[in-house]
Amino acid sequence: MGIRSYRPYTPSTRQHSVSDFAEVTRNDPEKSLTTSKHRKKGRNNRGVITCRHRGGGHKRLYRIIDFRRDKRDIPAKVAQIEYDPNRNARIALLHYRDGEKRYILHPNGLQVGSEVIAGSESPLEVGNALPLANIPLGTSVHNVELVPGKGGQIVRAAGTSAQVVAKEGNFVTLKLPSTEVRLIRRECYATIGQVGNADHRNISLGKAGRTRWKGRRPQVRGSVMNPVDHPHGGGEGRAPIGRSGPVTPWGKPALGAKTRKKRKLSDAYIVRRRRRSSKRGKGGRDS
Repeated sequence: MGIRSYRPYTPSTRQHSVSDFAEVTRNDPEKSLTTSKHRKKGRNNRGVITCRHRGGGHKRLYRIIDFRRDKRDIPAKVAQIEYDPNRNARIALLHYRDGEKRYILHPNGLQVGSEVIAGSESPLEVGNALPLANIPLGTSVHNVELVPGKGGQIVRAAGTSAQVVAKEGNFVTLKLPSTEVRLIRRECYATIGQVGNADHRNISLGKAGRTRWKGRRPQVRGSVMNPVDHPHGGGEGRAPIGRSGPVTPWGKPALGAKTRKKRKLSDAYIVRRRRRSSKRGKGGRDS
């Protein structure tokens, strides 16, 4: 797990860097665990664009990941570590003792040939899945369930982990990667360790083409549009926004405005809010 950089033969390779894929041991996915993936290109069921700047990109096969870890008390051996185009983490192919194969997120430090197991009495080793109630304080975990039996929904990105900080009654307190401190039911399962490929955050795409390969289309700043197209548009030359703050193309506040619903039911489980990043003012990036 590292970063490969290039000599500046072209303007793009000057800033270009990629993962070295040192931990990947197999190139082709397990065929029985793949399915086709329809690329929605930002459209809804009526074909209307609801998310702008999406489309194109390289074709992908979807790898079916076992986020539930519901095959309990059956040991599995790590057969391969593979690249997954649908996420920034690597995935590990498990061969269970009864012959079944499944993919899981690859935790940092899990090697080919290692044995993992899911269950309430599993040992505290990297890659094993246990209920939060059975995990000691201070342990780093990932792939955490929010609803018992639904499967891991949070802490799944490359290099992330949450920390068990307290236990009280029916709830366990977790400190999430966003610095939010949250209560989660003690029956929920989580996997021991940190998600691998932590160097992903240090990769520089280097050119616009790599963004297009990922299915992201160009964004046009509102300030260079006409008034009919965007609230920031119009004026002579480089005109200011002309409002108290930046807004979306539909006139709603942007760049720092809170979008979480008030009186959301899950607010009751948040002990401490995440630390907000510095708010960008009028000089920030145009929406």
